[in-house]
Amino acid sequence: SQSRKVSLEILRSLMARASTRLPPFLLLLAATCAAVANAQLSENYYGSSCPAALLTIRTTVATAVLLDRRMGASLLRLYFHDCFVQGCDASVLLDDTPSFTGEKGAGPNAGSLRGFEVIDRIKLLLELICPGTVSCADILAVAAHDAVVHLGGPSWTVLLGRRDATTASASLANSDLPGPNSNLNDLLAAFSKKGLSSTDMVALSGGHTIGRAQCQNYRNRIYADTDIDGTFAASLRGDCPQGGGNDGNLAPLDASSPDYFDNSYFSGLLSHRGLLHSDQALYDGGSTDGLVRSYASNNDQFGSDFAAAMVKLGNLGVLTGAYGEIRVNCRAVN
Repeated sequence: SQSRKVSLEILRSLMARASTRLPPFLLLLAATCAAVANAQLSENYYGSSCPAALLTIRTTVATAVLLDRRMGASLLRLYFHDCFVQGCDASVLLDDTPSFTGEKGAGPNAGSLRGFEVIDRIKLLLELICPGTVSCADILAVAAHDAVVHLGGPSWTVLLGRRDATTASASLANSDLPGPNSNLNDLLAAFSKKGLSSTDMVALSGGHTIGRAQCQNYRNRIYADTDIDGTFAASLRGDCPQGGGNDGNLAPLDASSPDYFDNSYFSGLLSHRGLLHSDQALYDGGSTDGLVRSYASNNDQFGSDFAAAMVKLGNLGVLTGAYGEIRVNCRAVN
């Protein structure tokens, strides 16, 4: 439950931003708590309890992406939206109930978050193979990894052993998830709140090298922003009229390779072809310009930093041990 949860992102934020104000013994306590919680995650967590778990997830994700190339980006986004709210605890998967309003209907998620059926399919298979063993939170973590790798992106070590939350928070989803109109300071603050650095923020934003965005999220950019390539903006206006309508029409976040995970997203920013205001904010005369240029010229550096940031993301607010549960149905608490 929320009241008992060890919130690693808060601990990290304390260490990162309040080291000059906290007594040394409190900093040591925070670091120790974070280390103990992380130590309960391991790469081979299901090695004996469900040895077919990783293969089952990988093959199901591969099939889903083969049938719908957008699904790779959708699974990555689903994981990010889970971890940024309460931590990586599968709270994003919970349907509304009479006792609480879940996160699916929150502003950043409503009508755009996808991939739930893929997670359901994986969970169904795993419950047949090894009932009550693999958490929905771990399924999300592995599925995001496999989706990125399937689309040509980097691999990283996915630590496992998370347990599932028994509640969700629409209010946190509305307050903590960065929006498409965020400026650079907004983005830096949102990620810092989770204990993630500016490098982590830029690298994770590079996840927009795959996927699409809805017209309603880039309309203001293509009609009002001045830091946008004119030809690029004009090419998008036909499917996204200024006066409204066609809100759900899609455009690729990385027009040059929307279904391949590479560094071309950053090259687009150098040309002022970021689709979202929050994309172009990374390269607009601010503190992250240099990193954008580096990633645009060095795909290996981007891949390495993205992988490292995904490991850090996966450690946010995890439930382990006696906290949380292993859901039988990812959409509902047991």
